[in-house]
Amino acid sequence: QVQLVESGGGLVQAGGSLRLSCAASGRTFSTYAMGWFRQAPGKEREFVAAISWGGGSTSYTDSVKGRFTISRDNARNRVYLQMNSLKPEDTAVYYCAASQPSKGPYGSRLEARYDYWGQGTQVTVSS
Repeated sequence: QVQLVESGGGLVQAGGSLRLSCAASGRTFSTYAMGWFRQAPGKEREFVAAISWGGGSTSYTDSVKGRFTISRDNARNRVYLQMNSLKPEDTAVYYCAASQPSKGPYGSRLEARYDYWGQGTQVTVSS
């Protein structure tokens, strides 16, 4: 069982930056692929970024490439999402998610591949 707690959301002007953090419980964090997803008002939850066990493999949705960076610190049981050049369309609740070790080392774009979810943190970008 893994518990995930996100933090770092808030209100920022367009062009600004935020760094989201996700703290995970458990002693085997390094064997969970991790992902970030977001859900805007009135829309379905969508994939944002994913990272492999060791952090060497990452993937992003096209709309955030070059602006967002996912990273992890396995010693601290944390995964991060650095968000730069924020746009109003980035406004959403952001969720981190963990995929069980049995599903392999690479993060997925598919929600169904993730087994544990945080409660979410609100990011609001004003124009």
